Amino acid sequence: MRIVKNCIKCLKCGEVIESVTRHDFKGCSCGAVCVDGGKDYLRRCGYPEDWEEMSVVEDDNALQGRE
Repeated sequence: MRIVKNCIKCLKCGEVIESVTRHDFKGCSCGAVCVDGGKDYLRRCGYPEDWEEMSVVEDDNALQGRE
């Protein structure tokens, strides 16, 4: 798995937050959810029902099929 974009949308305040580098911990304006990890890992804080996943990931196996 390769992370292309690491972001979520807070369903309480509507803000989209993105972590762009490793340990780039970002929280939404209302404080309900947080995102971390950049393109190295996907970390979420808060209740899962409070965010919408918006990350983009590529499957390594799919990439091998294009070669």
